[in-house]
Amino acid sequence: MKHFILLLTTSLFVSFFSFAQKAPSGNPADFKVKTCLHSVSYLGIWRGQTPLTVDEFLVKAKELGYEGVMLVAKRPHVSPHDYDKAARKRLRAKIDSLGLTLVALAGYTDFTAGIDKPGIPNAEIQAAWVGEIAELAADLGTNMVRIFTGYERPGIPYDKQYAEVVSGLKMAGMLAANHGVTLAVQNHHDIALHHDVMSWLLREVNLPNVMAGWDAWSPVLEGLTKEELRESILKMKPYIVNTIAADYALHPRYSYVNNLTNYKKEQPAMRAMPMGEGMIDYKTWFGALKEIGYQGWIVYEMCEVLDGGGSIENLDKTARTFLEYMKQYE
Repeated sequence: MKHFILLLTTSLFVSFFSFAQKAPSGNPADFKVKTCLHSVSYLGIWRGQTPLTVDEFLVKAKELGYEGVMLVAKRPHVSPHDYDKAARKRLRAKIDSLGLTLVALAGYTDFTAGIDKPGIPNAEIQAAWVGEIAELAADLGTNMVRIFTGYERPGIPYDKQYAEVVSGLKMAGMLAANHGVTLAVQNHHDIALHHDVMSWLLREVNLPNVMAGWDAWSPVLEGLTKEELRESILKMKPYIVNTIAADYALHPRYSYVNNLTNYKKEQPAMRAMPMGEGMIDYKTWFGALKEIGYQGWIVYEMCEVLDGGGSIENLDKTARTFLEYMKQYE
């Protein structure tokens, strides 16, 4: 029995290491710009955004000049509910016929959802969903799934929520490993948003196929300085296997206080801008990624109400602007 368990454990870790995404090498010469377009850019979820079907999006990405694509792993794009084995085979053939690389599927998770109802095993449910997406990813020819941690719920002890995320990521990582898939945990949700906490979280999870999708806009909105932005990448160096780029502008907001005949400052709203025209310090970001020898893709997304509107013409123009912008780092 002991020999069986040892063999099973050894086999599992061979699977982990065989399929894990490449972490940064530490050699700046290994940094290479590989452009990928996220299908959320044409999903139609933002006000005025023109929606495209999955096939239309794939053709669009090719026409625009992108090398790879990231596909949204939920309706209306690529949900496991809608893609049986035959549909997966057709989609994979379509991607291959266009000469595109399927970089990753974008999973949408929240491991703290329902934590106020302890009778429901939400973390297990979320992990099982990630396992379904990982199987879908493998069938479509990619070995990476982007996921999130969890939003912080009021009235629940922070450490209970944090522990739920750790537990969920461990379960999800083990299930993903069955399909040779690496999970890229994006710095998007409340739990482990800061690089010090995310690096600690991933050390606690301690699975070689649970890594980081590390983006620039979150640290900037956290108020990090230029040097702290660079430090976030240095801290996350052992884990970064993906990065999603998007540029934004702040729209200040104020509430009128009638009895004072004055205004109260509120949190600003974000609006998407063409790459290089917003507030995100990508010069520092890409410089630091090159410094650590980042070997992954640069994924571009238009994931907010966009400057110039959501017409297909403006979406295409903005997506091409990203390609032109990235030429300076080639």
